[in-house]
Amino acid sequence: MNHVLYLKEYDGKWIESVVDLALDIKKHPSKYTETLKHKTLAMIFQKTSTRTRLSFETGMTKLGGHAIYIDWRTTQLAMGGVQDEAKVISSYDDAIMVRPLKHATLVEMVKGSKVPVINGLCEKYHPCQALADVMTIKEKLGKLKGVKVVYTGIGNNVSNSLSYACVTTGADFTLSVPEVDPDSIDEEKMKKVRSHKNYHENPKLEEAVKGADVIYTDTWVNMEFFSDPKFASEKERREKAFLPYQLNKKLMEIAGPQAHSMHDMPAHIGYEIDEFGLRGPRSLAFTQAENRMWAQMALLIKLIGEK
Repeated sequence: MNHVLYLKEYDGKWIESVVDLALDIKKHPSKYTETLKHKTLAMIFQKTSTRTRLSFETGMTKLGGHAIYIDWRTTQLAMGGVQDEAKVISSYDDAIMVRPLKHATLVEMVKGSKVPVINGLCEKYHPCQALADVMTIKEKLGKLKGVKVVYTGIGNNVSNSLSYACVTTGADFTLSVPEVDPDSIDEEKMKKVRSHKNYHENPKLEEAVKGADVIYTDTWVNMEFFSDPKFASEKERREKAFLPYQLNKKLMEIAGPQAHSMHDMPAHIGYEIDEFGLRGPRSLAFTQAENRMWAQMALLIKLIGEK
């Protein structure tokens, strides 16, 4: 049984096969309207969501299947134990997508589940976003191999998954950040990506982005902490420390006319990105958001639709 918890459990060939299937689904959606007929996806959310919930739920509908939204707080997951509850849920549904606070919850879920478990975003990884991102890059540029991607802001769950997806499919990836979110650190993953010759680290952002095809950023503060008064002082510190790493019009001009901007959203204008970076003519952010659905449709077909 295949699960998608990290993305590092798959190779570049598999990742690009998901991308190619997603591009075909987007181009010919009518071919796939009954691909997951009578299949059901359980979607469990501990964290809030816009794109993840809507893209998975709509995607399942377009494939002829059904998705069930489950708020963690309205279940017995905490009381009954994650393993036991996963065993029960997997007896009803064909796949489980979980958006937990901690990656450890996914690990426990897998121990009890009889069906594939998908990571919808945890503190360490965001594999579904990475699949949509490399799909977006290939859709726009026609290839992945040799494409120069620079990630700036804070090293985090998004950069963990994106860096792996890029280097294993042949893209050139540079991490240009002043800090890494402590909660996202995965030494095994870093060792794996650093073994690729097309992975680089360069904290000098203006130097790193020259000639970039894609400049990518993400929020400097995880969503669950953004309005948390206990995190207020750290949020203020990060805003000051990371401002030189903002994805803005000036940075795009330094990169060159070929550069596109990407952001997984929601975005905070004036912090990690400016108006031009998010909504300008070279932004791919809204295409990324749409492609979450197509990429996840392809992923679900790979996991539960193919014999």
